[in-house]
Parts: sequence; C-alpha cells; structure tokens
Amino acid sequence: MLTKDTAICIRTTDFSETSQILTLFTRATGKISAIAKGSKRPKSAFDGPLEVFSYGQIVFSDSSREKLATLTEFQQQPGFADLANNLFALNCCLFGAELVNGLTHEYDPHPELFDSFLQFLQNANERRLSAIASATAEATSDERRNVLSLLILFQLTLLREIGLMPVFNACVNCKTSHGSRVTSHEFYFSSSANGFICRDCEASFPDKIKLTKDAAGCLANAKLIAEAKEKTLDEIQLVLVKHFTEILHRPPKMAKYVLKN
Repeated sequence: MLTKDTAICIRTTDFSETSQILTLFTRATGKISAIAKGSKRPKSAFDGPLEVFSYGQIVFSDSSREKLATLTEFQQQPGFADLANNLFALNCCLFGAELVNGLTHEYDPHPELFDSFLQFLQNANERRLSAIASATAEATSDERRNVLSLLILFQLTLLREIGLMPVFNACVNCKTSHGSRVTSHEFYFSSSANGFICRDCEASFPDKIKLTKDAAGCLANAKLIAEAKEKTLDEIQLVLVKHFTEILHRPPKMAKYVLKN
C-alpha cells in the first residue's frame, strides 16, 4: 500500500554503495524508518543522496510496520541549506532532531509537534539570513541568543506534546505557587519530581538544580523567553539538557554543541 505524507528527514545512514536508510518524521504517520533505494546515484528518482532536514512530500510503501518502509518518492521543497553556514544554528537544529528521534515512537503521529519542529527549522534558518544581512559582532551575539530562545521554546513544546511537560507554576512537592514565593534562588528544578521544588522541600530531592529568579520566571511564563538575556537562556538550556538526559537515560549526543563552554 502506498502512503502519501509530508516529511522531514531527521537521520540518514548509508545502507549500501547506492542506497540509504532514512528516519523520517512525518506529519500524519509519525516517525518512520525507510529505505531509499538508489538514492546515492546521481540520476536516481531522488536527484542524489538525501540529507538531514530534507523536507517535502513523500510517497512510501509499507507492507509491514515491523520492517523498513520503502521510499518511492520525495518531492523536496526549498529547505534549510543556509543552516550549514552557521554552526551554532545547525547544531541546535540537529539537537532538536535528535530529541524528536529519541522521544517519539514509530507510527505514533504528533501533527502539532511536526508543525512546531518545521516552524523551528524555518525560524532558525530565517534568523541566520537576517544575521548575514547585518554582519556585525552584535548581530552575531543576538543571533545566538535568538536561535537559543527558539530551541528552548521548541523543547518545551516537545515535552508538552509527548506528555512529559514539567510543572513550572508551583512546587511539585508542597504545591506552593511560583508567584507567591519566588525570590533569587528560591526555586529549584528536579527531574525526578518533574518540576519546580521550593526551598522548603529541596532537601528531599538530591538531583535538584538551583535556579535564578530570571530562569525560574521564564520557565513559569514562556512568553518571557524570547526577550531573556543570553545568560538566562544558557542556564535554562543546561537544565533542559540534564532533564532530557534523565528521560533518555543517556546524555543527548548533540548537547555539548548547544551548551556554552
């Protein structure tokens, strides 16, 4: 049976001298693994090897979900080639793709997550284009902050869509609300508790991470993230990386490339 869908390629592996195995995140079907036979041939139906972030309409044959699907068509739309000109933006997008791959199941569709991931890639690419036009040291710094804010917002959407959104409006343990108690270093984040922990409860959670007032405020109100300082965004990203490490039971491979040294 042939299935049509919209897809973003999130992983590629060489299968042979002429073919590839792809991990595709599709809007209606969810994540699938498919073989693209002959894709590495210059005159293949795919116009050459497919790459990560290839995006467009696909047709695939899937006779059994226990086996690889067979990709028969990939009508690519203008993609995100400009990301290759900015290492940080590219690494952020690769980190996002790694999380999507690691935290979604095959044939489990998440159309809203697909839309969010596509928008994240488009926005990261557009911010890069704007930075090229500006070409100043200040623009480069702003570019990193802007792309990092986009990545953080996408990660929060991902957590919500897979049902693992942490509690950011109150202490998970005693239910004290964020607004009534927050002062500098008043709140902590605990992966084991999946949310905020207040100062009175933090001793019971050895994995807690102390948060600054600004970081806690941004997590409690995501609307503040877009205008947050780069230092605050780096703090939030570190917290999220540690949280994803606990969820995946391993550090994400791309994490070290999005964290500030």
